[in-house]
Amino acid sequence: MRLEILYFAAVRELVGTDREARETAASTVAALAAELEEAHPALRGRLAQVRFAVNEAFAEDSTALSDGDAVALIPPVAGGSDRAPAEARVAIRDTPLRYDDVLDLVRHPSAGALATFVGVVRDHHEGRTVTALEYSAYASMALKEMARIVAEIESEIPVVRLAAHHRVGELKVGEEAIICAASAPHRGEAFEAGRLLIDRIKERVPVWKRERGPDGEWWVGWEDARCTPGHHHHHDDHD
Repeated sequence: MRLEILYFAAVRELVGTDREARETAASTVAALAAELEEAHPALRGRLAQVRFAVNEAFAEDSTALSDGDAVALIPPVAGGSDRAPAEARVAIRDTPLRYDDVLDLVRHPSAGALATFVGVVRDHHEGRTVTALEYSAYASMALKEMARIVAEIESEIPVVRLAAHHRVGELKVGEEAIICAASAPHRGEAFEAGRLLIDRIKERVPVWKRERGPDGEWWVGWEDARCTPGHHHHHDDHD
């Protein structure tokens, strides 16, 4: 297949061009990265610092590639931080969440404390039995708001690094609906930042929950007595 490879800033200088059309059999970002290191020896040992984006969305090593994709190599951005941009550490997923994926986004050598919050679908809500539920989201806005929250808290508590993945679609009792992770040199900052992260996500991110049980279906918050005018309670607390 044919890919358009885009190089920026320091990576562009190492390669000697800002773009190239490349015929490749690489099916994933990881395979392409290995191929580019072979093709451009100046990149060897450097790609650990580089983020890949596929069609203008940050990608993971396992992201699949398709004919015609535009793949950008994005070196660390201005500011001197080695952390990935906030946009790269939040996600809305319609497949089961992976705990380690979220934790790996906040690990680094200076982090002596890792705090996580996992929101799990429970079997009841305000006295009603819950057998399943569906999460829906205004996904593009939700991602931007989650990234904004991450950046806010990291500005308020500069020593922390945060990540959050939220699930949408049909979930069964016991499945993970959201995983939040916070890292810091010490536990106090990690716990504080993790609590702020989940609280602000629940207050501000446009995600809705429709619960299902023997009594029928209902949107959490819509007919909730606590949902008074002016109070936009979009989903309740996870236990």
